[in-house]
Amino acid sequence: MSIARPWFAREEYLARVERLRAGLVAQGLDALVAFMPETVTWSTGFFTRGYSSYQFAIIPVAGDPVLFCRDVEEYYLDATCVFPGRVMWTDSDDRDAVAAGAIRTTLGPKARVGIEMGAWPLSAGRFAALQARLPEVGFVDCTALTTGLRLVKSPAEIAYQRAAARAAEAGMAAGIEAAVAGTTERDMAAAICAAMIRAGSDLPGPGVLSSGERAFHLHGGYSDRVLERGDIVQLEVTPNVRHYHARFMRPMKVGVATDEEQRTVETLIAIQDQAIATVAPGVAATVPDGIYRQGVLGAGLRESYTNKTFYSVGLLLQPSGGEPLEAEPKATWRFEPGMVFHTYVLAHGFGMSETIAVTETGCERLTTFPRRLFVT
Repeated sequence: MSIARPWFAREEYLARVERLRAGLVAQGLDALVAFMPETVTWSTGFFTRGYSSYQFAIIPVAGDPVLFCRDVEEYYLDATCVFPGRVMWTDSDDRDAVAAGAIRTTLGPKARVGIEMGAWPLSAGRFAALQARLPEVGFVDCTALTTGLRLVKSPAEIAYQRAAARAAEAGMAAGIEAAVAGTTERDMAAAICAAMIRAGSDLPGPGVLSSGERAFHLHGGYSDRVLERGDIVQLEVTPNVRHYHARFMRPMKVGVATDEEQRTVETLIAIQDQAIATVAPGVAATVPDGIYRQGVLGAGLRESYTNKTFYSVGLLLQPSGGEPLEAEPKATWRFEPGMVFHTYVLAHGFGMSETIAVTETGCERLTTFPRRLFVT
């Protein structure tokens, strides 16, 4: 009985590989050796939770890709990968030798090969070992090619992100309900994760969950701290479906909020609405980015504004938290249909964000949760 369950149709993977090949040919390369887990999964379908072990995909300009991985991953190769070629190592093997042999057998001893120097699994030691064993192979950094191709999503990819957005909304609703005085951040996180799992998320977790003093500092994780009346709670939910991400933030106060705090959040919402309204194909990233910065600084809500305002999200495998396309004052890129972004604004401990998809005429908010200060 077949166990094949690729996340997308085979035709979509074939189209992705052809796009990669076109980029390789344009650079005069014979193949790509893809170490970035997202590139391996995006181009071949192969996914395993054990992607931190030594694995890569060899994608020649002619012929099917070949997967290199640990032998215990064979079940997941059969289940997810749409290409049959494989070279597997065992725990008693010299992995560097098997890896070099796989590249040499597939591409020959003198190929000109693209490689992802920006991929975290490609350690300096691994790269040096490959160079030593393949002295006549020319390696060229192709990180920009592979990451760039993933920035524009297919409708099928965005469908997974839209489903992740629904799980995010379930998690946010559970978080708001749980954020009462006397509850710990840990209990709140448990309620959020359970709600997102039930709503379809494959790998749940509050991306940011912190209260009290830590709510004023980005990237706080949950702790055993007990929520107190008057606390600000900063919550970002970050679920995914098939590891395609959607995420958003909403601001909270435990028990009570002042008129000034309500006005602050209303101002942030208005600024964000204005910025998002400008997003459309061909628009420079600096346009909505400037609206965020000028709006927040002009309202006196922050003394400086150094963080990015948009970053691309899609297929993300830990530890990756976002794709390398960001809006900041020196950005030179423009929005394109099919791009998907997390866009956020923060001030005085209050965070408001959305995941949006760029359409042919503007953008769609994938996250549609009510936008206000929630007093729990």
